Amino acid sequence: MNVLLVTLDQFRGDSLSSAGHPLVRTPQLDRLARSGVRLARHYSQSAPCGPGRACLYTGTYQMNNRVVGNGTPLDARLDNLALAATRAGYTPVVFGYADQAIDPAVALGPDDPRLFNWEGLPPGFEYELELLDDVAPWRRWLEGLGYRDLPDNHYELLSGEPERPAEHGISTFLTDHLIGWLERQDGPWFAHASYLRPHPPYAAAGHWSSAYDPADVPLPVPPGEDITFCGRVAEIPAPTDEADLRALRAQYYGMISDVDEQIGRVQDTLVRLGMWEDTCIVVTSDHGEQLGDQGRLQKGGYFEASYHIVGIVRDPRYPATFGRVVDAFTENVDVFPTICEAIGAPVPAQCDGLPLTPFLIGEDPPWWRAAAHWEYDWRWEYILFGPHPWPWDRRLERKHLAVRRTESTAYVQFADGSSRCFDLAADPTWRTEITDPAIVLHEAQAMLAWRAVHADRRLSDMLVIDGGVGRLPTP
Repeated sequence: MNVLLVTLDQFRGDSLSSAGHPLVRTPQLDRLARSGVRLARHYSQSAPCGPGRACLYTGTYQMNNRVVGNGTPLDARLDNLALAATRAGYTPVVFGYADQAIDPAVALGPDDPRLFNWEGLPPGFEYELELLDDVAPWRRWLEGLGYRDLPDNHYELLSGEPERPAEHGISTFLTDHLIGWLERQDGPWFAHASYLRPHPPYAAAGHWSSAYDPADVPLPVPPGEDITFCGRVAEIPAPTDEADLRALRAQYYGMISDVDEQIGRVQDTLVRLGMWEDTCIVVTSDHGEQLGDQGRLQKGGYFEASYHIVGIVRDPRYPATFGRVVDAFTENVDVFPTICEAIGAPVPAQCDGLPLTPFLIGEDPPWWRAAAHWEYDWRWEYILFGPHPWPWDRRLERKHLAVRRTESTAYVQFADGSSRCFDLAADPTWRTEITDPAIVLHEAQAMLAWRAVHADRRLSDMLVIDGGVGRLPTP
């Protein structure tokens, strides 16, 4: 079985035409969903990129992996999907980036260059195409095509995508390399295609920048009376001018249609090479995008738009469920154990997630989770401007929140002891709070139970008796 893990950065779960979006066009992702299973309520477990990906790669909640910001080290003791694939005989490769910082415990000294760059790979992965923040390979390719005087700043280079043909865009560039690599494979393979788009800057490539008329774009969920986040104004406020906001959202949809077209090219290649019926494909995102909802842009905080993401799984062994839409709450921590089952590898004891196999074979397990969970930690802002003398100064630990999202409620617990509880049945826009203390208590107790059940179990479920009994840790 081949494995293709596709991450589309900052891709909202409601931004699919098959999910009922009134405007956006995603024919290729819809095509993939028809030949697989679409996860309608799929969620990331954290933001921004580094924390979200740590949960995806390790199958653990942030409360266990403790990657809380871009640059937080990924503990080398943690297993991950690349290591599991390596044990199963694969050589996992990455096209793009992974945003995982090295554990200082395995650094070669204070001058180890990996300590100066947080855009590293989890252990077990190898680069086939390295596209980090400077997007250097893409820049060199554009220069080879004859582009001159390209801006040195990568953000400005990406902002110029509308001025160049979509065929010269960063998404096409990654896909070209992936297709070329696929054409050279003659045995089972494991690839992670990590697309940057639809991540900001809000500038779609070529004709995609004009694919959506801003006048047709639906406006976001407006902010409530209080748009502050933990006492501060929304981290990245959305434009207040309606025309600017519509234009921004139109570019986001253009980037989505661009990466959608690239997914179609990959599907066509797999069919052409005879790999389609022997490849497990998982499409997801590291987190969502506020896109103006609640008066904010990008990701973070506690609102659903930052965590509800795209989710599609195609396992060719289960054609009977092709086209199925799963409404149960699924999470990115489920991806690692799902891939383990697809390749015949044991699910590591550390995993907080569950294999999605029951849904792929047509079951609706009654024991499945009844809520989605995510966390957000913003201590990195304060670490940069320390000092915070240990052990007496514990302000960093209080820059954290956790969310439990059920069918009808969303409970937010802050590390300073405060909380909010939203009535999603009455108001799905997260602007109506529940004041009934009995309901709030029930949700708080449910979150406490969630944390108790999912506390790190890597070594907890075994006993050193007769050579080791119970759930043994991954070798």
